[in-house]
Amino acid sequence: MPLIKSAIKRAKQNDVRRARLLPVRTYMKTMVRKVSDLAAAKKLDEAKKLLPETYKAIDMAAKKNLIHKRTAARKKSLVCRLAEEAKK
Repeated sequence: MPLIKSAIKRAKQNDVRRARLLPVRTYMKTMVRKVSDLAAAKKLDEAKKLLPETYKAIDMAAKKNLIHKRTAARKKSLVCRLAEEAKK
């Protein structure tokens, strides 16, 4: 537990930010996992339908600085590859 006044304030700020950003991170991970599971199950149509929503979740996380923009691009590429490989 912090003792210095500025450290106490910083801890409070971190808690507030974490609470605000956690749903965005969870949603992004859930969407990527859904597409991945559908691709593994060879359900191409359903995976393709989830792509725009997954892209939106990844972009939202990048916009809120949860992930770097290049990490977002890499995740979007991965999701697209997974959906494409489902038809093979």
